[in-house]
Amino acid sequence: MGDEVQPKEQLKINIEIPFPDKRTARIAYDVLRVDKEPKRSGVVKNLSVNETVLEAEFSALLARQLRVAINGFFDKLDLIAETIEAIGPPVSDSYSHY
Repeated sequence: MGDEVQPKEQLKINIEIPFPDKRTARIAYDVLRVDKEPKRSGVVKNLSVNETVLEAEFSALLARQLRVAINGFFDKLDLIAETIEAIGPPVSDSYSHY
C-alpha cells in the first residue's frame, strides 16, 4: 500500500444527474454545495446546475480518492432524493430561507 504510484495528471470524472424539474435540481445543488471536500482528501469537487441537470466534476491524483469522494456524494444525493420523496415535490419555484 505504501508503494502507490502517483499519476502525473489529475484524474477527472464528470457526473450528470437529471431531475424532474429545475427547482428540484436547484434544491439538490443548494444542499450539496455547502459540503466542501476535506483538504486532506486530495479531491476537488465542482458543482453546477444546467436547467434540470445537476453537474458534478471531481478531480484527484488517485482513483481511490475519487472513489471515496463519489461514494460519499451519491450517499448524500440518495438521502436528498429520499427526503424530497417523503416530503413531496417543491410547491413553489423559489424560496427564501432568510
